[in-house]
Amino acid sequence: MVLKLTLLMLLAAQSSLSTSPEEELHGVKYANNCEACKILAIELQERLTETGKTHEVLEFGYSFDETKKKRKEYKKSETRLIESLEDVCEKVLEYNIHKERKDSTRFAKGMSETFQTLHGLVDKGVKVELGIPLELWDKPSAEVTHLKTQCESLLERHESDIEEWYFKFQEGDLPLIDYLCRDRVLAKKDAECLYEVVKPKEKKPKKEKGDKNDNDNREEKESANEENKSEKTEL
Repeated sequence: MVLKLTLLMLLAAQSSLSTSPEEELHGVKYANNCEACKILAIELQERLTETGKTHEVLEFGYSFDETKKKRKEYKKSETRLIESLEDVCEKVLEYNIHKERKDSTRFAKGMSETFQTLHGLVDKGVKVELGIPLELWDKPSAEVTHLKTQCESLLERHESDIEEWYFKFQEGDLPLIDYLCRDRVLAKKDAECLYEVVKPKEKKPKKEKGDKNDNDNREEKESANEENKSEKTEL
């Protein structure tokens, strides 16, 4: 059984909000500054959360006298920041495009609903033709690889801002995503995407009591009871 899908056209149609000729030509919609900064802030914050769980204390300096060595908590050290920043944009390649979503949550980890469906068809023996080999289906898309480049560019331009937040505000009430993205990268620009979250799927309505099938079954039971009563009366 052969299932010919013009998926590229479908995906292009779902990306109809593309703005540049290049994006329209290739049927993609690259991340804007809000989306790129959001992903960078999320990934860096996750790394800092993980590395911040330790109570390790670092010692600096060379001296036989232990009292003269400088001590600093690892979670407040420059070492932790450097380690957290290292290859942070590589994590972007773990993202996929979820074309069924229209806002910034289209960039997310995990397989999209579209490809879950397609993989399900393949598992059932259906031949799906997308114009690309099956082994390339799960490779990072053009939007994701471009997002990684955007992440690296933002990191390079705003490294000093990240350092300032890290040493002055990380233990306060000002989240990195607000300090870096809302107040600096997107200063006085639309920052709505920073607070978009995946909307829960609408639950299918439960079958109501008294639907047609239930009524039919009830009528059959009542009819059978009446017949039994009639038979007993005749006896």
